[in-house]
Amino acid sequence: MDFSAVALTEAQQKFSDEVRAFLDEHLTEEVYAGARERTDHFDEGLWLAMGAKGWLQPQWKKEDGGAELDDICVKILENELRKRDAPVAGGANGLIWPAVDVYGVPDLREELKPKVADGTARFVLGYSEPDGGSDIANAKTRAERDGDEWVINGQKIFTTSAQNGTHVFLITRTDPNLPKHKGLTMFLVPMDTPGIEVQALPTVGDERTNLTYYGDVRISDRYRLGEVNNGWSVLHGPLDAEHSIGGEASKLEDLSIGTGHMRYMLTAVEAATKWAKDAPDGDGPMIDDKTFLTGLGHMLVEIEAAYATPGPMGRIKGADVAIANSERLIDLVGPEAILPYGADGTIANGAIEASHRAVQVTATYGGTTEVFRTIIAQHHLGLPRPDYPGRKVFLQGRDATAAA
Repeated sequence: MDFSAVALTEAQQKFSDEVRAFLDEHLTEEVYAGARERTDHFDEGLWLAMGAKGWLQPQWKKEDGGAELDDICVKILENELRKRDAPVAGGANGLIWPAVDVYGVPDLREELKPKVADGTARFVLGYSEPDGGSDIANAKTRAERDGDEWVINGQKIFTTSAQNGTHVFLITRTDPNLPKHKGLTMFLVPMDTPGIEVQALPTVGDERTNLTYYGDVRISDRYRLGEVNNGWSVLHGPLDAEHSIGGEASKLEDLSIGTGHMRYMLTAVEAATKWAKDAPDGDGPMIDDKTFLTGLGHMLVEIEAAYATPGPMGRIKGADVAIANSERLIDLVGPEAILPYGADGTIANGAIEASHRAVQVTATYGGTTEVFRTIIAQHHLGLPRPDYPGRKVFLQGRDATAAA
């Protein structure tokens, strides 16, 4: 296996310089301050500027609004955005568009494709419900047909980026008499449709998610994706991609889908390392303290292990490493570590304190770690579906009657 650095061509180096210059221009302190104030890690101006360059769908053809970048240039772009913590959390277009492209009616695809490319169409996930836990197939949000239209009633939770989204990829119950996976239908619902209400739901990590309510929301049948009562098939592609089930698109993709969960903690480790070069510790700076260095070394090894853990296992490893090591970093640094942004004496604008809060929700993002452990058990280890107490589908005869 070759671990040497990728040698850039002249064109790739020129692109790298272009990306850095673009971000130098657009990532102003005002942009960061606005994203912090809104707690949504999104700046529309930056997003649309990227869309104008074809960088939101960088591998699409130029005539489709993309930039026709090769895999290396795509990775350069991704790395620079991540390194600078660019506020570009504009939704889940990458997950949802392939399903729209396959299952949407032609005029809907033709309408939305250029908007996905230029950034004016932003999709969000309408999966979870307040009483549904991680079982999204247990959706109770109803969609009832009325001629050429559908009427939707219900609610969703954790609709992240709904305040910035234009369409919600919505799973609904269209036939309550069918088994739960069979009576579902998917829609791509415009967020400006009358009857939709978005309510902010702040998190401990200073990131906003949302509750979304649907009250007699009336939409045309053109927004249905796939066949009626076959929504689970439509959902499978985006769900498998989110869960890292299936093949990789590029050899330069992150091996671990847990990489993103560690980004705040990695920033905190770098901040602590810089702080330790000057921070006194009795006989000298903290950076010379063997206990401190051992702790940092342990964290870096854990980070590398998480980077190298593939598939659903990497998602769990990334969250576990982020949460555990954010706690360890506070123990190593001491009281200064818990000073937040804006406080006197804070380290790197509160990077360590912010990391500790931000990583707590990584155990939930994109499906809880418990869900991923079940995926590992069934898809990777070949273990049978668990028979939990109360699962009526596994109960027979008198036991089923008693459980009911």
